[in-house]
Amino acid sequence: MNKTALSLAIVAMVPALANAQDEGEVIDFYGKANVTFQAADEGDDSVTDVQSNASRLGVKGEIALTDGIKGIYRMEYQVDMDGDADDTFTQRNIYAGLEGGFGQVIAGKFDTPQKVAQKKVDLFNDLEGDIKSLITNSDNREEDALQYTTPSFAGFKAAAAYISNKDEVINDDTGEERNNGVSVSVAYDNNGVYMAYAVDQDVEGQDTDVQRFVAQYNIGPVQVGALFEDQEDADGWMGSVAYKIEQWTLKAQYGQSDIKKEGGETYSLGLDYKFNSAAKVFGFYTDETADDDYDRSYAGIGAEYKF
Repeated sequence: MNKTALSLAIVAMVPALANAQDEGEVIDFYGKANVTFQAADEGDDSVTDVQSNASRLGVKGEIALTDGIKGIYRMEYQVDMDGDADDTFTQRNIYAGLEGGFGQVIAGKFDTPQKVAQKKVDLFNDLEGDIKSLITNSDNREEDALQYTTPSFAGFKAAAAYISNKDEVINDDTGEERNNGVSVSVAYDNNGVYMAYAVDQDVEGQDTDVQRFVAQYNIGPVQVGALFEDQEDADGWMGSVAYKIEQWTLKAQYGQSDIKKEGGETYSLGLDYKFNSAAKVFGFYTDETADDDYDRSYAGIGAEYKF
């Protein structure tokens, strides 16, 4: 099936799924449209363009199986809204599993526990200032994964994922295979305080270990957050702060890292105006520098709609 046919199939399927609810079954059709018009200065090139920032469509649901146990599933696709019809839909989180008093077990493709541990410390997630741009390699969404998540105990929750590398050969001469990956996190979230510790082993590559520490605190209209990450012989960190004034939110973020590029340094400033829980407009500016004359900046305005 080519990508155009797949796109039409997904569009045709979603309304049917959204309406096919039986007793004991809950189906939720959801999505987000996030589009910016921005100017980019990337050294030799300066351009203006439209960016689709992880816009998405999805279906998630649950089916009552026995008393206290339910089947759960999610099928989520990223939607490219900047005009490239050949890449309209790409996979995001796609999984099925079980949930009950014992916790949750899922299998498929989904965000690793280390990525989820970041929570919302990254205030410019999916925009040019996203920490994936210059701070970290560890915000991953992995396929062929099996994950268990505990119930919450007084705000504490843990998650562990096993990620199969499907017998990937990394040395044709010796037949050596890449190790399967493991991602584990422990988090505390209660009364405006969030803290998390996460570890990845062999997720990004053979013999690659990553540790991540995250903290976030909300008090009144102020949210402050920080992330520190250690990977092999490199590390990185970032801090963020947001201040809400009625429907406005002022945002600032700064970070340094040698993980992606030697001497990486980035900062972002932003302003959001929220009409309601489903709609906002925003503006941002991001500056990135690193060794070897790496120097980039971005400025944009955009809108986001959730449904």
